[in-house]
Amino acid sequence: MAPLPSSGQDFGSRLEPSEEQKRTIIFVGVYAIVISVLWNLPIVKHVLWPFKIVTVALHEFGHASAGLCTGAKIVAITLDPDQGGLTKMRGGNQYISLPAGYLGSAFWGALMIFAGFDVTASKVVSALVGLAMLLTLYWAKNWLTRGITLLFIGLIVGLWLIKDAFYLRYFVLFMGTMSCLYSLWDIIEDLVTRKVNESDATQFSRICCGGCIPAQAWGLLWFLVSVAFVAAAVIAALLVFKDENTGATTTTSPSTTT
Repeated sequence: MAPLPSSGQDFGSRLEPSEEQKRTIIFVGVYAIVISVLWNLPIVKHVLWPFKIVTVALHEFGHASAGLCTGAKIVAITLDPDQGGLTKMRGGNQYISLPAGYLGSAFWGALMIFAGFDVTASKVVSALVGLAMLLTLYWAKNWLTRGITLLFIGLIVGLWLIKDAFYLRYFVLFMGTMSCLYSLWDIIEDLVTRKVNESDATQFSRICCGGCIPAQAWGLLWFLVSVAFVAAAVIAALLVFKDENTGATTTTSPSTTT
């Protein structure tokens, strides 16, 4: 009689990805490489511009939602292709609202990567992202923010209407990967291109310990948090969506009579 598998062996077997899950993980890796290359090329980077603006909008939504939770009044959210995003608020707790942009990007990114392993989950999370964008639209004070937000919501609706859910799944994966990379590129742009709007890490460094911890250290810390979020999202997806993505089929043998 064969021994029963231990709980550790069972957990390990469930972490082994199916063929479809392997394909999804490869897509995440390819997306990360493509985004990293395009983000920094002088002319080609404009291909990412609309998606980058949406990623920045989700980042600013993180600031705004944390500000509301700490008693702030949101004055405006603006997006600019050169200066980045800016959330103006009165009151609240800066020690919470400043990191919430990066951590919000990591959260939304990980959630989208997790959902990208499954069709139904992709639809649910894309609806949640659309709702977040609607709230961003409520606070938007410039036409670029309003226009990009409406276009993105329209894109989500259009992908929902396409019969083949393949497009929605991999679009959600793409946006999730891009959102998780945001903290890294925001620090690089702040140090290299010197945007008018300082990075959150620079501002947080100034108010925390009087700048004794440099902005680069905070940016690196928040980027590592994003990486941890991605790892957790992939592991959770492997465990939760295992049955849906095995691609196995069940066959029954014809009954025989004697």
